[in-house]
Amino acid sequence: MSDQHRGLRTDVEGLLATLRAYVAQETIGPLRGLGRYLSFGVASSVCFGAAAIFLTLAAIRSLQELTTIFEGTWSFVPYLAGIATALCFFVLALLAIKRDGRRR
Repeated sequence: MSDQHRGLRTDVEGLLATLRAYVAQETIGPLRGLGRYLSFGVASSVCFGAAAIFLTLAAIRSLQELTTIFEGTWSFVPYLAGIATALCFFVLALLAIKRDGRRR
């Protein structure tokens, strides 16, 4: 009878080892891949956001420094151009998100 128990115990231990290996393969591996995917996404979002801010400020400063038209009562126009530039970046980001969703 002890041979049967030993065989049953070995089978249960083998089953548990197989289940542990399966769970590790099906959860840990994909989660690591998801972490890499998310890290690249966050890094690119930060870079895109910084570029958008700098380009918006560049548009404002160039209109203020390179033109003499927007002086006096028209001094608000470069800021409106900066807002328009920021809205263009926002629309580009939304279009990229929608395009990515259609690809799948």
